[in-house]
Amino acid sequence: RSDGRLRTSVVDNALPRLETGRLAAGRFPISGLIWPFASLTLAFMVLLPLGWLVWISFLSDVTNELTLQNYVEAFSPVFQQRAIFNSLVLAGSVAVISTAVGTVLAWLSTRTDMPGGGLIRALVLAAFVTPSFLGALAWILLASPNAGWLNKLWIFAGAESSLFNIFSLGGAIFVLTLYAIPYPFSLVATSLEQAPSEYENAARTLGAGLFRIAGSITLPLALPAIAGGFILAFLESLAVFGSPAFLLIPARQPVMTIQLFALFSETPPRVGVAAAYGMPLLAVTALLLLVQRRLLARRSFTTVTGKGGSFRRTALGVWRWPALCVAMIPPILAVILPYGALFLVSLSRAWGKGPFAPGNLSLHWYHWAFFESTSTRSSLENSLIYCSAAATIAVIIASLVAYTRARRIIPGTAVLGFLAMAPFVVPGIVLAIGFYAAYTHPPIKLFGTPWILIIAFATQFLPIAYANGLSMMGTLSIDLENAGRVLGASRAHVLCAITAPLLRGALLSSWLLVFISAFRELSTAIFLFVGRTAVITTTIFDHSDAGNYESVSALGIIMMVIVFTIVIVTYGLFGVRTSRLQPT
Repeated sequence: RSDGRLRTSVVDNALPRLETGRLAAGRFPISGLIWPFASLTLAFMVLLPLGWLVWISFLSDVTNELTLQNYVEAFSPVFQQRAIFNSLVLAGSVAVISTAVGTVLAWLSTRTDMPGGGLIRALVLAAFVTPSFLGALAWILLASPNAGWLNKLWIFAGAESSLFNIFSLGGAIFVLTLYAIPYPFSLVATSLEQAPSEYENAARTLGAGLFRIAGSITLPLALPAIAGGFILAFLESLAVFGSPAFLLIPARQPVMTIQLFALFSETPPRVGVAAAYGMPLLAVTALLLLVQRRLLARRSFTTVTGKGGSFRRTALGVWRWPALCVAMIPPILAVILPYGALFLVSLSRAWGKGPFAPGNLSLHWYHWAFFESTSTRSSLENSLIYCSAAATIAVIIASLVAYTRARRIIPGTAVLGFLAMAPFVVPGIVLAIGFYAAYTHPPIKLFGTPWILIIAFATQFLPIAYANGLSMMGTLSIDLENAGRVLGASRAHVLCAITAPLLRGALLSSWLLVFISAFRELSTAIFLFVGRTAVITTTIFDHSDAGNYESVSALGIIMMVIVFTIVIVTYGLFGVRTSRLQPT
């Protein structure tokens, strides 16, 4: 935060030390150190894995010779082509539905007088924090054809067959849509909050109706954000591994991420073919993110006046409460029903008997997780340690690069900024293949150690910390830093004593964003862990693969309690705004 109280506190504490010369002692040329340090670190984290990814896609797994055979093998079989088609259908369907639903929710929450707008935002944030694979597991409990509770209830009501079959392409689209809604919701809500309302007021004065105003004025103002949300939802659904693995492998419906995992699971792994098969994911991601950047860069073209003007919410009249009921449907399906199912199953010794069967309710699985299963407890500890380390590394590197980029203190900062954002265009599952290719052999052999997971997590989510730090650095005046420099302090001391305290909230929110993202990440971890470096997400995957849904539910509840506790405690102690935790 950079409000008056914190700014005054920083100045009162820093300037006396500057005047006495204590900060000037022991100065070192930070400008000369940041460039080589940041360059070498980003090369290690970004350039080397991506370079190896491209190189190994042309390298034969058998003869180690350069060849195009990997690409021929990757795309010639009919099964592989079917996986590509299914991936495009899955991602396109999820993007269309989630964008439509997220846009409507954003409009109701920001531009109308519908009650409960804050509740909708909180539940959408909870859906964003929840990993989609955990939602898929919950919906297996609710809607599997034979044992799902909703299907059992449907048959108990007199039906002859099940109502839902979650093990299908339609089931995967349904689940992924629920957890893709936060992307368009966040972008559109932010856009609508910043858009002026004079045009709507004028149209209302001229007699235009509610839907006419929304369709011809409000939503066109947010059109770039809507398109950006569509692209993000598409890319997220295209590159996700967990939910398709849980729902589509039993349905024998392949998608690209499942095929990548299959290639990697062979003995020995067909890394070259997997790298070649991952190239379309990389190309599509880079192309669509470029389109999104161009669209969002033009977001201001709709605002003619320089002022936001008075903001007046659209009155829904008698439709206020029905609108809230409709708006609650996605959060109920994404958060309330899944968490309820996971919690009840975690309290059941055998979930197939039903949660309220005599003698079935028990805390056995929580006792098992904390006191009986050494591997489970170890994976939870690993997650906390690895993700904390990854978040710390990402924030330090991102903050240094953002500082030099914003202040232009050394030449070549644009190159550093580009490298810091480069992992954003690489799907996690493809990045994991690059790390495997780069660090499974000398001179830098990290595979089998915790460091390959820590560095991979830090690299994958480095763009989050960099973008957040750069945006906050741009809002911070350089005057206090100049004052410190005039009084004789080195740039390093000014950075530590003035700039860093002013950016405390931004640094903490960046750390929290990276930690949460890494803590719930499965796509990267599933390729890079070994037995002793297992994390909580890979443990959940292993138990679900064995059909142990009771233990999976307990582990899922424990994982999310940890995440929500960290968010709440951080917000309460340090005032980090939850709005910064939404996707940007």
